[in-house]
Amino acid sequence: MRQVILIAAVVSLLLLVGCASAGDVGTAGMRNGTTVQIESGGQSYPAYIAAPGDGGPYPAVVLIHSFNGLEPGYRDLVDRFAGEGFVVIAPEWQTFNESPEDAVMEGLIRDTVTYLGTRPDVNASSIGLTGFCAGGRYTMLFLPQIEEFDSAVAWYGFPYSGGQANGTAPVELIDNITDPMLIIHGTADEASPVVDIYRYATALDTAGKYFELKVYQGEPHGFMIEDGQLSESPVAENAYGEMVTFFNRTLG
Repeated sequence: MRQVILIAAVVSLLLLVGCASAGDVGTAGMRNGTTVQIESGGQSYPAYIAAPGDGGPYPAVVLIHSFNGLEPGYRDLVDRFAGEGFVVIAPEWQTFNESPEDAVMEGLIRDTVTYLGTRPDVNASSIGLTGFCAGGRYTMLFLPQIEEFDSAVAWYGFPYSGGQANGTAPVELIDNITDPMLIIHGTADEASPVVDIYRYATALDTAGKYFELKVYQGEPHGFMIEDGQLSESPVAENAYGEMVTFFNRTLG
């Protein structure tokens, strides 16, 4: 009888392992990140980074957090994303100024890309950009300006906003876009109304720029990170998969 119970337990364990994947929150597929320092503008910014493990070189993604800071959910997202085969780095861009000028942010993102180029586990010719909320605006803003980026995913961004420091609206740089972009948004986004996203998408299409648009009915602003934590809702899971699939296709 003990042998039967033991065999049943082993079978159950194997079934559980078989059901888990590198993309499941809290599974063995997640990587534990660490903090590095990015030197930019004469200052040192902490940045959270996670890598797939030994080997490589791997494609890399720069992740720009929201106006709420590098919350625990973003760190979990970096860890999880690294489990998909990417080196992912998230600089803490509010370290010295809650609302830095766009030029300061551009310098930090450029210096973050430079840092990635020093790592032997990074394929420096295959780098993507993603960002959430204010980071979504920065994603739309910097994809056309930083040539090292090969593609981008903008989460609930602000294409018609100059940001807190009254800088350039991303829509003004559409003609400079040369790389594919995925836009993820919700129809119940009060901070960034979806009508602006449709208007931006129309402008991209008119300019002949390649983009993909994923809109989730009824989802509010910031639906991927809720109360500072990485959401495990069906919509968040689907949106995460859309991002991974897009980067696998455009950075592979």
